[in-house]
Amino acid sequence: MRIKYTIPIVFFVALVVIEKENRIISRVSDKLNLKQTPQTPLQPGAFSHLALKHNVSFPALSKDFKVMKRRLENYSEHQEVPRKGRKHVLLLATTRTGSSFVGEFFNQQGDNMFYLFEPLWHVEKMLTLDTGGTNATASAKAYRDVLQQLFLCDFSLLESFIDPLPVNHITTSLFRRESSSFLCEESVCSPVVKGVFERYRCKTRRCGPLNLTMASESCLKKDHKVIKSVRVRQLENLRPLAEDLRLDVRFIQLVRDPRAVLASRMVAFAAKYKSWKEWALGGVGPLNEDEVKKLKGNCDNIRMSAEVGLRQPPWLRGRYMLVRYEDIARFPMRKATEMFRFSGIPLTPQVKAWILKNTQVSKETSGVYSTQKKSSEQVEKWRFSLPFKIAQVVQRACGPTLKLFGYKFVSSEKMLTDKSISLIDDKVFRA
Repeated sequence: MRIKYTIPIVFFVALVVIEKENRIISRVSDKLNLKQTPQTPLQPGAFSHLALKHNVSFPALSKDFKVMKRRLENYSEHQEVPRKGRKHVLLLATTRTGSSFVGEFFNQQGDNMFYLFEPLWHVEKMLTLDTGGTNATASAKAYRDVLQQLFLCDFSLLESFIDPLPVNHITTSLFRRESSSFLCEESVCSPVVKGVFERYRCKTRRCGPLNLTMASESCLKKDHKVIKSVRVRQLENLRPLAEDLRLDVRFIQLVRDPRAVLASRMVAFAAKYKSWKEWALGGVGPLNEDEVKKLKGNCDNIRMSAEVGLRQPPWLRGRYMLVRYEDIARFPMRKATEMFRFSGIPLTPQVKAWILKNTQVSKETSGVYSTQKKSSEQVEKWRFSLPFKIAQVVQRACGPTLKLFGYKFVSSEKMLTDKSISLIDDKVFRA
C-alpha cells in the first residue's frame, strides 16, 4: 500500500566538464522542492534548473553528463504506510571495528529481516574526488538521503549511484550482495542469465542479476530493517531520519579501541600503512603529519558522534546506543540480547545459534575479513602486533576518544604486552 505526500527532495549531481587540458569534476548539491507522488520520476527540467541556479554552463553535453542526467531522472519516491511494530536500525561504525561481525547478528535474524551490508559504498565511490577524498558536506547529505529511502524500501536513489547504471532496475554490480541474506531469498532470486557475471553473487542459491524492483517489493513485507555502514561520519547529520514520522529509527554506534583499529588496518591495508611500519622500525624522518591529522580527525568524528548520542537531545531520546566491540567480543550473547532489546527486534534461536558457532572457532577459519572469530581472543590480539611507538602516536592523537570510551593508556612497551593488565575499563554507557 502506498500513500501520496509532498517532500523536499535532496539529491546530488556529478557535473562533468571536459576541457582540452584537463578534466575537472565538480559535485554540486542543492535542495529542490518538487511536489511528487510515489513512483513519479523527476520533472524533466529539474536537472537543467539546478545547473542554471549554479550558473553552470557546458560547451557540449558529454556522454558522462548525459549518463548522470539519466541517473537523476530515474530518481523516484517510493513509500510505505507506517505500520506499528516495524523497526529500523542503523549500525554505525568505522572500518576494522568488527561491524561485519556485529551486523551478521541481525543478518541471521530470519525471514522477517531486511539487512543491507554497506550500500553507501556506491555513494562514496561515485562522489570520490580525483584527490581520493570526498566533499564532506555533499557526501553527508547523500548518505542521509540514500539511507532514508532504503529504510522506506526505495532503491531508486541508490540506483543512481551504482556504476554501471542498472538497466530496468536490474544490476550485476551491487556491492557485497551475498552479505545480505535478504537479497538472496527466493522472493528476490531472479532466473540465472547465461553468460552474465555477477561478482558478488549469492552463495546460498543460484540467482540471476539482482532485480531491485523485486527487492523493493520484498522489503515492504519485512517488519525489521537494518543497515550497516562505516561511511557516516557524524551522527548529527542523520537527525532527519530520527524525525521522519514514517520511520522508527534506532542508532547503534559500534566503537573500538583506536589502537586496535589501527593495528587491524595495518594488516588489512598493508600497502597503505607501509610508511607507518617503516617509521616504527626506525625509518628516516618523522611520521607523515597528514596521516596523523587524518587519524585524529577520524577519532574526533567518532567521539563527537558519541557525545551527541550520550547527551540525548530530544530528537535522539531513546534512539541511541553505544556499544564497544571489546564488550561484544567478551560477552557476545549478553551484548546481542541488549542490542536486540534496544532495537525492539526479537532475538531468534537462529541468531543465538550463529553467535555460539561463530565466537568459538579455530584459527584456520578466522581470516582478516571473516565474520568467524574466537571473539574473546580478538580483544587482546592487537597488543602484540602494534609497535609501542605507534601506540603512543594514537594516544596523543586520540586521547579524548580513549578516555570517553574507557580505554587505558599504556606508558611502556612492557605494559602494552602485559596480559595481566587490562586496557579496558568496566564502563556502562547510559543514554
